[in-house]
Amino acid sequence: MAGALVDVKPTPILKEELDIVIPTIRNLDFLEMWRPFFEPYHLIIVQDGDPSRTIKVPDGFDYELYNRNDINRILGPKASCISFKDSACRCFGYLVSKKKYIFTIDDDCFVAKDPSGKEINALEQHIKNLLNPSTPLFFNTLYDPYREGADFVRGYPFSLREGVPTAVSHGLWLNIPDYDAPTQLAKPLERNTRFVDAVLTIPKGTLFPMCGMNLAFNRELIGPAMYFGLMGDGQPIGRYDDMWAGWCMKVICDHLGYGVKTGLPYIWHSKASNPFVNLKKEYNGIFWQEELIPFFQSAVLTKECTTVQQCYIELSKQVKAKLGKIDPYFLKLADAMVTWVEAWDELNGKVDVDQQ
Repeated sequence: MAGALVDVKPTPILKEELDIVIPTIRNLDFLEMWRPFFEPYHLIIVQDGDPSRTIKVPDGFDYELYNRNDINRILGPKASCISFKDSACRCFGYLVSKKKYIFTIDDDCFVAKDPSGKEINALEQHIKNLLNPSTPLFFNTLYDPYREGADFVRGYPFSLREGVPTAVSHGLWLNIPDYDAPTQLAKPLERNTRFVDAVLTIPKGTLFPMCGMNLAFNRELIGPAMYFGLMGDGQPIGRYDDMWAGWCMKVICDHLGYGVKTGLPYIWHSKASNPFVNLKKEYNGIFWQEELIPFFQSAVLTKECTTVQQCYIELSKQVKAKLGKIDPYFLKLADAMVTWVEAWDELNGKVDVDQQ
């Protein structure tokens, strides 16, 4: 009809520059709840477990799906660095993406609501976090000074107010907290109901336990450091994949001058995993982390390390030299870190140091 109004939807932010990576062993019905927010974007689905099983994806989503056979075909012998029967397999999606940004989410995470009852567009908040600078060198007591309604407080050095590029946006969760097995067993009914309306930059020199279920990062800035390690089938440890990546990533971000944010956005974590199964996976890690944390806290990268790849290779050497004494697993992990970087360069092109 002449003169009729046409409903033109605005183009989603970074539609052509962002991939959503989802590791899974099941049908992705959870995407229906995320449809208003995810449907415009490209999905990379990494199927774990039995590659002969068919994973169903709701109609209307633009996606590519990779199973273990695909991983072996694409990476060949280097496929050994990708975990099997563990959500750490998600990092294969980071390898094959060609986009600048990655958002990764677990398939038991749903849309949360803010205190007013409004559904939270987690992806939109992650993008805001990534597109605005971080302030790791000096803490701002009003938290993120770049948010609407906030600024730098009195006494904040003007020379530091430009901030640094943000490499990682670490989101949180309502309902089921991300606890380890002993805490799960001690507090089986505990639920996180606190919505804290804040985004903080994690200070330089401070480590944190990164959770991979609601996470976004600038792949061009930090991608080669986002390796989720060797976990799951055939390995003596599990459920430390995201934390290993977080510790490596933070050391490298601190060295290269990038920032990491945590806080908003929240997702609704729907399902508590079995604490007894988790304890079997985490058992070694609970002991090892008491030595891993001091290792990363004291890790120093040389000034010759000017790319993420160089930093990661240097870190792998330190892992082999210092953590290899704890358990032979870390010798294997250090080799896998090198294999990961080789696979990254093979699929994405080697970085010219002068262009970094």
